[in-house]
Amino acid sequence: MDYASIDELQQALRAHNYVADRSLVTSIFLALKLQKPLLLEGEAGVGKTEIAKTLAEMQQRHLIRLQCYEGLDVNTTIYEWNYTRQILQIRMMEATGGDSHAALQQIFSPEFLIKRPLLQAIEESFDRPPILLIDEIDRADEEFEAFLLELLSDWQISIPEIGTIRAATPPTVIITSNRTREIHDALKRRCLFYWIDYPSLAKEQQIVNARLPEAGETLSRQVVTFVQELRRLDLFKLPGVAETLDWTSALVALDARALTVEHVEDTLGAILKYQDDIQQVRGSGVRSLLEKVGI
Repeated sequence: MDYASIDELQQALRAHNYVADRSLVTSIFLALKLQKPLLLEGEAGVGKTEIAKTLAEMQQRHLIRLQCYEGLDVNTTIYEWNYTRQILQIRMMEATGGDSHAALQQIFSPEFLIKRPLLQAIEESFDRPPILLIDEIDRADEEFEAFLLELLSDWQISIPEIGTIRAATPPTVIITSNRTREIHDALKRRCLFYWIDYPSLAKEQQIVNARLPEAGETLSRQVVTFVQELRRLDLFKLPGVAETLDWTSALVALDARALTVEHVEDTLGAILKYQDDIQQVRGSGVRSLLEKVGI
């Protein structure tokens, strides 16, 4: 599904409970229109990954997710040969007296290829081009970025034994980074870029209302205001929107209708993930923050 305007795309995102500023929607719109990869940077939990998931759901397209980590290589991201099947095929052909040259050509055919996410994203077996999510690229080694350059420049992958495989229609590529390291300029030049910051109080309130309407106006407002105050503290890891939603869900599960000192102290582990941060907020810190919230 193509979107005629930025407003139409923004409304479609909102209909799928993703609240986005117009500037972010503009970047998504251009990525779809120009078939350019979109590099999203920002702190963890601000909604970068959710954009790819929401687009796939909105457009009913297949989502291919490559979760990055240290040590990624060609075998885990692009392709590898099915060595077990190749050996079995060789033995079968030896037993039947098959031609060795023909056997070599056969075992290095697409039938024996194990396709990994990047190759899956450009193959032609999908009715519609997929959404390719390359998640947390900053966790991968810098060498991994070199694997992406051919794909993002020409929408093709070269396999020495087979040749070059090109995408009939390029996938929509969303790349996310928590900026634990800088991404190489060569990769950035191939992408549109957008930085997703922590949301304002009003926007975060809209997000909670859209995702968790059962929380009620009072609880959601108090939760968002409390989280906004937490982000003013000198914490090791500030809570993101994901933590706000997790905490709200936890409070709803406890049948809370409004924040209390007991509720906050009992559920801090839903919003803060480091013991030093939890200790800093507990006790008098909770009461002080609730006073600032107006409770």
